[in-house]
Amino acid sequence: MTRVVLIAAMAGELKPMVRGWQHELRNGIHLWRWGFLDGKGKQCEWVAACAGAGVGAATRAFAEVEKDGSISQVISIGWTGALSEEFVPGEAYRVSGVIDARTGERFPVASATDECWLVTSAKVADASEKQRLATTYSAAMVDMEAAGVARMAAMRGIPFNCIKGVSDGFREKLPDFNRFISANGQFHLARFILFVLIRPWHWPRLMRMGENGKKAAERLQAILLDDLDESSSIRKRNAYPDRGR
Repeated sequence: MTRVVLIAAMAGELKPMVRGWQHELRNGIHLWRWGFLDGKGKQCEWVAACAGAGVGAATRAFAEVEKDGSISQVISIGWTGALSEEFVPGEAYRVSGVIDARTGERFPVASATDECWLVTSAKVADASEKQRLATTYSAAMVDMEAAGVARMAAMRGIPFNCIKGVSDGFREKLPDFNRFISANGQFHLARFILFVLIRPWHWPRLMRMGENGKKAAERLQAILLDDLDESSSIRKRNAYPDRGR
């Protein structure tokens, strides 16, 4: 059986893709799966997982999916911050390789793409940190998870790919999200809402980020389906999510 695994940080990054898929919460990790026969009659399963922000959370999500069987391909997907004006909020891009900012390791993807490297940071990058990362690594985008997924894939000899959607632009000034992310990668939404309620100057930027995130998640789905859904099996299921339940 072919198993394609998608690893993200948050459910919102996966929402357009997993509509109608079977969902479960296991060991604190959200899992979605859907099995089908491809155009050649071969049994396939797509699995999506998210456990929170950061390399540690991505590693836990990977390990949880692995408990259910071997993995044919793993793809790191989700939102990212742009490190250049060239990469547009609301759009998604195929990444050519991932850099771990903590170790300097570089992980090329399995499928050749245009030169578009992503750097994985240990924290949410603000505008000044984006500038530093862009200068240091000549990278196009920054996230917090992809290097963890890439490392796990490399250790096991599993093909790795990465597709990311830009939620915030290179010069966007946003609140410090890091103070609301726990050690295990969980985002404390209630605390964050209380924080921004009395700081209305953040509202337009956060609304813009939310709209860009929604568009980027839809573009992520489109690229994934273009790359992997040759028989249109998943397109058909997403068009009729109640069928087969």
